[in-house]
Amino acid sequence: MRRGCVSLGDIVCDSCCQAIPYPERYLALVVDENGQETDNGKTARYCTSCASKKNMARYREEKGEKILTFFTD
Repeated sequence: MRRGCVSLGDIVCDSCCQAIPYPERYLALVVDENGQETDNGKTARYCTSCASKKNMARYREEKGEKILTFFTD
């Protein structure tokens, strides 16, 4: 399960190990032991740049503006 969240300043990216400062967005991804997305499992947290590199985040055009989304269409 994917969740787009806002950091409170005490979140660390699981990929690059950098702190995600307040009020930056990040992706909380719940995965099972096989690495598949699930509702119950371990939560992995990725900053926006790492989520983009893993193709889990993208920018899309909406109402004339570019917005970042973590969700699939």
